[in-house]
Amino acid sequence: MDAATLKAAQAPVKEKYRTDPASARTPTAARGDYRDPDVTATVEGFAGPVRAGLHPAAGGDGSDACSADLLLEALLACAGVTLRAVATSMGVELRSAALAADGWWDARGTLGVDRSAPIGVQDIVLTLTLDTDASDADLERLAKATERYCVVGQTLVSPPAVRVLRA
Repeated sequence: MDAATLKAAQAPVKEKYRTDPASARTPTAARGDYRDPDVTATVEGFAGPVRAGLHPAAGGDGSDACSADLLLEALLACAGVTLRAVATSMGVELRSAALAADGWWDARGTLGVDRSAPIGVQDIVLTLTLDTDASDADLERLAKATERYCVVGQTLVSPPAVRVLRA
């Protein structure tokens, strides 16, 4: 896709959101269940069901997806698509990219071993290695725009309230 095709695809929705801001509020959802045994939750993913379970640091055997890894995968997917859309819009050619997300979490917190230990993924770093002839200034613009417009990244920067309801 080139910049003109991307702009043409986005123009009608951008105009709709300008004239009817309420229509830009876009629902998103995830669904899962306990169809699988053990301490797992199976979540319906785009490419099929994903069975999440305990990380080895929390007593699992490593055979299931780790929720923290899934979080980083969602962040990396969002940042990667955002960067590519911004590069396309700017007319910056990206021949290839290697994308990585790394973070740390303290198992003492999630296991209740130490109440002062943080719970959650900390110190997340995205490394986006690009094969491009773009200038340093364009690469800086790409990085800043990726940070600004990545939905998952901004959700982590300014987290929403999360409530657990029982039905």
